[in-house]
Amino acid sequence: MGDVRSAALRIEGKACKTPVLESSLLNKRLGCRLLVKAESLQRTGSFKFRGAYNCISRIPEDRRKGGVVAYSSGNHAQGVAAASQLLGMPALIVMPEDAPAIKIANTLAYGAEIVFYDRLNENREEIGEKLVQQRDATLVRPYDDGMIIAGQGTVGLEMVQQVQEMDTGMDVFLAPCGGGGLISGCALALESESPDTEIYSVEPQGFDDTARSLQAGDRLSNDPSSRSICDALLTPVPGEITFSINARLLKGGLSVSDEMAFEAMRIAFEYLKLVVEPGGAVALAAVLSGQIHTNDKTIGIVLSGGNVDQDVYIKALGEA
Repeated sequence: MGDVRSAALRIEGKACKTPVLESSLLNKRLGCRLLVKAESLQRTGSFKFRGAYNCISRIPEDRRKGGVVAYSSGNHAQGVAAASQLLGMPALIVMPEDAPAIKIANTLAYGAEIVFYDRLNENREEIGEKLVQQRDATLVRPYDDGMIIAGQGTVGLEMVQQVQEMDTGMDVFLAPCGGGGLISGCALALESESPDTEIYSVEPQGFDDTARSLQAGDRLSNDPSSRSICDALLTPVPGEITFSINARLLKGGLSVSDEMAFEAMRIAFEYLKLVVEPGGAVALAAVLSGQIHTNDKTIGIVLSGGNVDQDVYIKALGEA
């Protein structure tokens, strides 16, 4: 927990303190009090900036000339690019060819270079390691790194503090999960600051490796043939560090379909006036689909990102 508090001080004035929102109409519909941490309003449009800045700002001065290398489908890419730009360091991002256009465009706009790869036939970790060696750069992993996890944990730390200022607590907390950096960091914060809160990860169906791994007690992989619209959460296996935390602190893992994610995007727009990407909406989707007993409870969720291509967003709204 000390690392999360240190990260909060490190990112202060750089990352946004995003609001916790609620809708009385949505509360009535759900039969609970739903508190929503709007990380879609974070710098770069997702929580990823927190971990990226916390990690990159700690690189020693004598290691900064070579810059950083990262691999990401888009949100970590933007966080790394923006943090590197602020710190005056070059950034090279390994991105899948099918990454959303808005994520590619924003990564370039923050001054990073991009190397594309085929996510079905190439290994991004191998590509990244080669580039690190070629450039004498520092690798900034998307989730399985202590400083990344601590930075993402500031979402949970902030939310607990904001909820306490609202004179309430959280019975249940849910957040999206890909490699597990966000949920594990938040779990560390809640373990210290809100120990009675039940914590759940939420993943896309077909990419529920954390949920299945929690049940099995060991890290399990996803089927390589699985597909989902939730591009931000499509990791092959839970991280080693993140899973060790999640196995200890999470109550369980949930999963939602693409259709559920689309519905949650529409509900976020209708009730909260927020633009949310599919992967960023999965925690809300889990609540809407009845996977959590909501009656008279206070439930905290994270809407983790809002970087969605226009055509995907129009499709989500059109499926109402």
